[in-house]
Amino acid sequence: MTEQQFIPKTYSNTVESGKVTWESPSNIALIKYWGKKKDQIPENPSISFTLNHCKTITTVTFSKKENISDFEFDVFLDGEKKDDFKPKIETFFKRVEVYLPFLKAYKFKIETKNTFPHSSGIASSASGMSALALCLMSIEKQLLSDVTLSAVERSLSDNYFNQKASFLARLGSGSACRSIEGDLIVWGENEVVDGSSDLFGVKYPYKVHDNFKDYQDTILLVDKGEKQVSSTVGHNLMHNHPYAKNRFQQAHNHLEKLKPILESGDLDAFIALIESEALTLHAMMMTSMPYFILMKPNTLEIINKIWMFRQKTGLHISFTLDAGANVHVLYPKNESVKILEFIKNELVAYCQNGHYICDQIGFGAKQLTIDN
Repeated sequence: MTEQQFIPKTYSNTVESGKVTWESPSNIALIKYWGKKKDQIPENPSISFTLNHCKTITTVTFSKKENISDFEFDVFLDGEKKDDFKPKIETFFKRVEVYLPFLKAYKFKIETKNTFPHSSGIASSASGMSALALCLMSIEKQLLSDVTLSAVERSLSDNYFNQKASFLARLGSGSACRSIEGDLIVWGENEVVDGSSDLFGVKYPYKVHDNFKDYQDTILLVDKGEKQVSSTVGHNLMHNHPYAKNRFQQAHNHLEKLKPILESGDLDAFIALIESEALTLHAMMMTSMPYFILMKPNTLEIINKIWMFRQKTGLHISFTLDAGANVHVLYPKNESVKILEFIKNELVAYCQNGHYICDQIGFGAKQLTIDN
């Protein structure tokens, strides 16, 4: 696939107005993406668990304009108009216009809500931008007919729809390309996964042991405030980072090591790899120039508690981190009773206002309604 194959032929159908709704989940990377090239191309491959409960639900209502001039849209979060969201979406529209040439022909009302609190400290960009991309793809699908589809588009069908949705979502937020499908998604061209691409996420195509089915993710909300350094700034600091080249190679090596781990179900090796990845991500932040620390004291308290509990019990509890202070506690479902009891008794005290979210591995986005 190349970018050119996502540029549609002439639209043959006329659609005056309509409404479409998609829900799309967040995801948590096991091998981290940190550092990007132009046009949201990752410097290294990543692989993520798609989540199930933490998701964004977006409805796009559209109506044809008489005059095609500029982008015209309004954005609402939980029913409240959010003009401060408009610059990011306008930037997204500009990036994807060549691939969705109908954007200036319609006026859009974008209504979105999250199943997790907006101030929860969980980044909603992955779920939000993927949900929006899917809504726009559903509109384009109405404008196309089988006659106008290329042979490639016809042969790929639903696969093409998901690939283009992932491709578009990436141009809004890099990690959003991993939220279209599930349960394990790989993004970034590499030699381990056949069909991998820098342009979009792909389903992990190899055998996965039952140990990783229904894997649990309890998200401990250590800090619900806005990060002092945005992910965009953090990614850009990798351009001149003294350890960047080694880090990018490490991610490739870790993906190679992860393949037999996922196949064999080796939970101890899995834990060692994903915890190393999480700490490496934050090591990159601490060794940037300027340097910064996104972990909080309670983040470290939780990590140490997890290590002590794992050593004492032999249970397969582990952690990973995004670019923030919150801790994702990962564990197999068959050990969930004892581990969840430990989380409630020992770890929730370190969460802001005692807030945490219980989630598990999920299987991607779902279309809820289409009305035209």
